Amino acid sequence: MASAAMNPVRSLSDTHLTPYWLDDPARPEARPALVGDEQCDLLVVGGGYTGLWTALRAKERDPHRDVVLVEAQEIGWAASGRNGGFCAASLTHGLGNGLARWPEELPTLERLGQRNLDEIEATVARYGIDCDFERTGEIDVATAPHQIAELRETARDAERLGLAAPEFLDRDAVRAEVDSPTFLAGLWNRTGVAMLHPAKLAWGLKSACLRLGVRIYEHTPAQRPVTSGGSLTVATPYGRVRARRMALGTNAFPSPVRRIRPYVVPVYDHALMTEPLGPDQLAAVGWQGRQGLSDSANHFHYFRITADQRILWGGHDIVYRFGQRVRAEHDHRPTTYRTLAEHFFRCFPQLEGVRFSHAWGGAIDTCSRFSAFFGTAHGGRVGYALGYTGLGVGATRFGADVMLDLLDGRDTERTRLRMVRSKPLPFPPEPLRWAGIGITQWSMTRADRRGGRRNLWLKAMDKAGLGFDS
Repeated sequence: MASAAMNPVRSLSDTHLTPYWLDDPARPEARPALVGDEQCDLLVVGGGYTGLWTALRAKERDPHRDVVLVEAQEIGWAASGRNGGFCAASLTHGLGNGLARWPEELPTLERLGQRNLDEIEATVARYGIDCDFERTGEIDVATAPHQIAELRETARDAERLGLAAPEFLDRDAVRAEVDSPTFLAGLWNRTGVAMLHPAKLAWGLKSACLRLGVRIYEHTPAQRPVTSGGSLTVATPYGRVRARRMALGTNAFPSPVRRIRPYVVPVYDHALMTEPLGPDQLAAVGWQGRQGLSDSANHFHYFRITADQRILWGGHDIVYRFGQRVRAEHDHRPTTYRTLAEHFFRCFPQLEGVRFSHAWGGAIDTCSRFSAFFGTAHGGRVGYALGYTGLGVGATRFGADVMLDLLDGRDTERTRLRMVRSKPLPFPPEPLRWAGIGITQWSMTRADRRGGRRNLWLKAMDKAGLGFDS
């Protein structure tokens, strides 16, 4: 029989089409839906990281604040339970993106991001959240010659700004950390990224919120808020909530505040998880430092080792559905799974014969500047934080603090940031949105194949402050 490496499709023959992180017998039971009416000081809509961090931080700031959280499905079921488990300090989707957009305040953003990651680690310890948190760092690897120069430039930029410079690794040094014939160089950020089990983090935050007195209702979708007097009223299928303030953590799903919808588009990302690796297989790839890894292409892969010695392999394809549709039937894409399997064995040919136990996908909220944006609506009574573009495991805690600052009317170092005070450019309406994203995708693929050279379309997007990433 042909091996998995010779025919990668065979490695997918026994794959479960469900997120590995959520396929856990310890997954907590959902809380009951809201039935009847509720009143509170703060209503949080959305039970992913943004909503959970907002509810938790609201109670930590003021234990007497009455907080209700409603989730349309179950806590952590969407992006918060389907991502790769990379918890990064960066608030700007990487140094390069931050330098291009907010160069004057990038040192401040980097300092706040590092502090945010430290506080996530402290929160995990304080509440006893068992989420396999490991401060391993991350290595960006070059798999094409032109990417080597790009990694060196990133290291020089960090040093010039007085930031903790990542360590440049030549071919031999990076392969001593993780052995792949495709690796030409690497850039190791030793302190700015942690690995964790994303669903367990969400479930742990849920437990911590409940312990602090947050009332959580699952299977409770919220409709658009209606302002009445000094409060907001939000209808749900079996009741309603009246609140003084409201925080939105709706991620890629249509926001109850319609005017912010053009700023976000949902794109689909997919991942594979291998079966547990044996000692000989682990020895063949090295990877004793357990760092997260990603390559440096426009259509990049991210990959890491789990606590039970599996390899998660995701990324590459970025799938947008016409009309911004977010539907369960879009979660799986066999052509993408096949591509991912082929690329996995190209990266690690020494793992020939390994099978994939799980395959899944899900929607990411992305915006034209690749990193979160913030604001208020309904006369300052509604706050929102959106557009994390796949880097929300860590940055959502920062977003929660920004929202609470804005809703409380506090003048803070966070709210004075131009990053917080500005908005990304909105996406155009359909069919221009679909066409523009398609042209951008094609151009990014072409750039990867042509030594990183960007065509006129990508250069125009760069100049306009628009773009597309995963």
